[in-house]
Amino acid sequence: MKIKLPLSFLLLCVLAGLALSQSVVITPKKTVYRRPKPISSYKRTFTVRYPRVTGLTPALNKKVQAAISYQQVSDLNLKEELGETQWLEEADYKVGYNKNGLLDITLTMDGTGAYPSGFSRTVVVDLKTGNRVLPQDVFTNLTSLAAMCKKAQKTEIKKSIVDIKKENPDEENPESLFQDADFKVESLKDFSVSDTGITFIYDYGFPHVVEALQPEGRFYFTWRQMKPYIKQGGLLHQFVR
Repeated sequence: MKIKLPLSFLLLCVLAGLALSQSVVITPKKTVYRRPKPISSYKRTFTVRYPRVTGLTPALNKKVQAAISYQQVSDLNLKEELGETQWLEEADYKVGYNKNGLLDITLTMDGTGAYPSGFSRTVVVDLKTGNRVLPQDVFTNLTSLAAMCKKAQKTEIKKSIVDIKKENPDEENPESLFQDADFKVESLKDFSVSDTGITFIYDYGFPHVVEALQPEGRFYFTWRQMKPYIKQGGLLHQFVR
């Protein structure tokens, strides 16, 4: 006997399946903006490659889209860039992880003011809610976790000072470059995920003239190492069960 199901019920099932999707579809949309009054010939245009979100429900697509927007993550102000600011030359993105209900994406922006500069921001998004994942959502013992990261940071700083003295003997006091380096609980907000573990990201903020000497600021820990700090029942608990 064939059972006919109402169309509305079938549509509800499809939408429910989308809401429980373990990944999302990210497609690029490249836009070239032309400045009405460029201050120089190479400032006539700038390019933004947008990550466009599909594959979830319309409401979730919109939330994820907002969570990974350049405006939200990197404070991009198109009106200012088209006006007098004129710093940006290119904005781009790279997807680092997109499964198991998580989207890990890094947004980069490069431009020129007094000198060329750039920066990147990595965000992790919960695909079931569309919200950015914050440390308090997925980690526990935040003070202890930050201390573990700071220990790794001290090791990196020590090695970097040795390398700087060896490769750049003219740099008189490399220790001073790290005088403000301090991994705190607030620093935990910048991290990326992978199948094997978590990487916490720290920007030392070196001045442009010595930016080439700046260490990576990437502190990686396996899921086994992270297990004591993963909140039970949280989004990352699936990796340490």
